[in-house]
Amino acid sequence: MVRWEQNSRTTDTSRQHRTADMEFSGTWKVYSEENLEQFLEAVGAPQMVVKMRKEMKPAITIEQKGRDFTFTMKTPLCTKVHQFSLGKETDITTVDGRKFKCIVREENGKLITEADKFTSVREIQGEDMVETVTSGSVTFISRSKRV
Repeated sequence: MVRWEQNSRTTDTSRQHRTADMEFSGTWKVYSEENLEQFLEAVGAPQMVVKMRKEMKPAITIEQKGRDFTFTMKTPLCTKVHQFSLGKETDITTVDGRKFKCIVREENGKLITEADKFTSVREIQGEDMVETVTSGSVTFISRSKRV
């Protein structure tokens, strides 16, 4: 089992953010993914990761305490845990060791993650949690149901 963690740094927040009042907390099971392989290739994931990820749909547990979040993504082969605070730069290390920085913010009930290679928008649509991730001209869409 691989454990992936990220560390938050308190760098940003010159502007005021309100505490997110969102319905993301809980456990979600991914049931649909569009353009996953193309997205992973666009962000430079190794072929081993692309192959592994194509074959598994993760369960995602989200815990929110005010402006602080913990995301846990589980597959049969690995568990990835990342923690962040809204509006603060976060250092992330991927399962294959690549590192990057991102900032997550809340806007109109959506969680928006911005990094050099991609932008992610996570939102609740009806009973689904939908994540739309864009890298260049590639858009990846993941849909999950609460379990």
